[in-house]
Amino acid sequence: MLSRPGALAEMGRAMLRWFGGWWQIVHLGALLLVLGLSPSSYTRENRAAMARHIVLGTAPILLWFTLLSSLIGLVVIRIVVVTAASYGLSQYALQMVVRVLVLELIPLTAAVFVALRIGLPDGRELARMRLRGDLDALRQKGLDPLRHEVLPRVLAGGFAVLMLAAVAGVVTLVLAYLTVHGFTLGGLERYTRTVGQVFSPAVTLIFTIKTFLLALAVSLIPVASALYDQPRGRIRTSAELQALVRLFLVMLLIEAASLVGNYY
Repeated sequence: MLSRPGALAEMGRAMLRWFGGWWQIVHLGALLLVLGLSPSSYTRENRAAMARHIVLGTAPILLWFTLLSSLIGLVVIRIVVVTAASYGLSQYALQMVVRVLVLELIPLTAAVFVALRIGLPDGRELARMRLRGDLDALRQKGLDPLRHEVLPRVLAGGFAVLMLAAVAGVVTLVLAYLTVHGFTLGGLERYTRTVGQVFSPAVTLIFTIKTFLLALAVSLIPVASALYDQPRGRIRTSAELQALVRLFLVMLLIEAASLVGNYY
């Protein structure tokens, strides 16, 4: 009985820390949005840093992700087409392929891939810079760490998600056409009509919003967790693990909202 008020107080503090962590992420996102829209953020030095992060972040993984997604997509396309043909539903095979792969799996896979290869390593690097005092050293020199170190990484992570999703989506559409119609232009009209029926204005809008939100979550949450999270007491949870939990929670909510918007 004596320990119950203490447990309730600790639970209350944990809830406040949880809400405080999300508020810091939202606040950092608002600051970076202002900086991203400010012309003063695009000086020659900052443009060079942004270009370097974008190239070094996207170029090494673009080819591997495209090949991996193409291989998996080709297997899924073949399975769907053969299964639909066996049940006499060949006319629905392409729609199912486009909906499952292009609309749902590719953006989500691209976000997870970028989170593991770019977002979390960038967050780890910023956490080390904070512990070493590099960010404070920039402030003492009159430089804004958000503008010079954080903004280029966030933009690079978001760009990588959009680029991987776009390239893999186009390659998957081409593979779907070749699997069904082969190397001929005879089925192009029918194929474009089928794809156009899937990408209605509402579905296209939801797909675009979902992809941008996934890109924002992947690029922002690991960085915010690295800048603000602190180990508490005996719980030595790293900022990277906290970022991973938050990131997958947000991605799950985005995907669930997308499914509700597309199919309900």
